[in-house]
Amino acid sequence: MIERGEKTEEYREIKPYWTKRIGLYDAVKFSYGYTKRTMMFECKTISVGKGRKEWGAPDTDVYIIKLGKRIK
Repeated sequence: MIERGEKTEEYREIKPYWTKRIGLYDAVKFSYGYTKRTMMFECKTISVGKGRKEWGAPDTDVYIIKLGKRIK
């Protein structure tokens, strides 16, 4: 869905692991499982809130990473 441009945000749990990393980068890189194939997108904004269930967000608050244009 991200690759097709349908899903424009990604979610991460609010936990110490992600809290340390969120906001440190201006791009997001996605891997296809354990392959070398990847995609990279601009990171437009990061907020906290409820994401869209149809895109896989849980019922709790999460970090919402808004994706910009595809870089690679």
